[in-house]
Amino acid sequence: MARSDGHQLPRTVGRYVLYGELASGGMATVHFGRLSGPVGFSRTVAIKRLHPQYAKDPEFVTMFLDEARLCGRIRHPNVVPTLDVVTTDGEIFIVMEYVAGEALSKLMKTAWQQNIPMPPRVAATIVSSVLHGLHAAHQTKDEHGRELGIVHRDVSPQNVLVGSDGVARVLDFGVAKAAGRLQTTRDGQVKGKIAYMPPEQLSAGMVTRQSDIYAAGVVLWEALAGRRLFDGDTEAMVLVRAIEGKVEPPSLSNPAVDAATDAIVLKGLAREPEHRFATAREMALAIEQTVGLASPYEVGEWVERVAADEMARRAQRIAEIESAALSSNASAPRIGLAPQPAEPPHSQVSSISVSRPAVSVPPAPKRNRAARIFGVVAAAMAITGLVLGGVAMGDVLGGGPRTGSPNEVAHEQRAFAIVGPTMRESKQAPAPTAPVVGPFGGHHAAPVAAPVVRPPPPEAKKPNVCDPPYTIDPSTGRKKYKLECLK
Repeated sequence: MARSDGHQLPRTVGRYVLYGELASGGMATVHFGRLSGPVGFSRTVAIKRLHPQYAKDPEFVTMFLDEARLCGRIRHPNVVPTLDVVTTDGEIFIVMEYVAGEALSKLMKTAWQQNIPMPPRVAATIVSSVLHGLHAAHQTKDEHGRELGIVHRDVSPQNVLVGSDGVARVLDFGVAKAAGRLQTTRDGQVKGKIAYMPPEQLSAGMVTRQSDIYAAGVVLWEALAGRRLFDGDTEAMVLVRAIEGKVEPPSLSNPAVDAATDAIVLKGLAREPEHRFATAREMALAIEQTVGLASPYEVGEWVERVAADEMARRAQRIAEIESAALSSNASAPRIGLAPQPAEPPHSQVSSISVSRPAVSVPPAPKRNRAARIFGVVAAAMAITGLVLGGVAMGDVLGGGPRTGSPNEVAHEQRAFAIVGPTMRESKQAPAPTAPVVGPFGGHHAAPVAAPVVRPPPPEAKKPNVCDPPYTIDPSTGRKKYKLECLK
């Protein structure tokens, strides 16, 4: 069902959401998709589904499953990876990585129409990447370490995706030949696109890796020459010309192509398989050493120049899908979690948080400054009382009055002046510690500076009758303590 704006209504397929059509082929359609994972994780994907007329056909369903199984075994940056397979409501869906780019067939067609030639180094880079991806498929092994003998059998510009990142990727192994396939080809049945098939495949002969090398050679010829190699008004005409296999050097159509490049192309297009390159990698290395490679930036720039409008349209569609998915996730109930306050939209990475137990440290009790001063004074008075009491007791026990020189009196005063500050300092509490939050959220203890107790500002000195707290009888030299200073 379509919406008023022409876009298809989203459909939930397992943990994916299926959106509108991205591309369509002979037996399947590729849709925009969105993975809805746990804890807010999501990503845009491409989801491939069989056309309705094939979805109930056991042969096509088996072929579809074989494609998913084979692609799941191939791991190479020049092959579009298969991420998942979903079955629901009697249908099978293949989930693939979404690549922001365009099919090489559309790029070549648009470039020919707009007279934007493909630079030879760009063409060499794209086809070299395709050959490396094919070599990885040819070498793929099963779970027991045995080669599967995969042959793509449908290498064509339609099955080459060139991304804006400058990387070319092979896709669609739907008709690939491999050991252990559940689906088998019927006798005399030809699968693939006629214009890119080698003579042995057109005659229903043995299909090998050299068949894929021939098809890649046709793609390289067309990319360099700027036109189709085997063309015709009908499929029958194309078939006749492909069987004849008359190939002229691409330099006749493009003077920028040199003779060494012509030799590589013609070797890849040899009628006899044994006259072609032994492996796809061998042909790729020959292209790289002869023509050279363009940087991914150069390839991506050419892709964006040719397909700017289409890529802008798809980018806008992806932005709409991601925005709708974000709004849907924000409004969806959070099962098993306490209600959360509304939050502004944010990135996927920042939406994942790790909670840590809070570390609380009780604040140090605050003491009134006046109380602290009073405590210090009280301690000093207590020490003074002890000292005075000891002197008076000494007079009583000694059986007579004590005498002392002025030097002794001064010594006692200095001792009292030293004891007082020492006792005040000993009353200070140890410095408390508080948690410190590190740059990655961790906690560790760090000392917190204790408040500094400063004495009150000096005031105008008043005569102190208790300094000293005694008088000396001049006739006897005995100390006579003042009663008001003993309180």
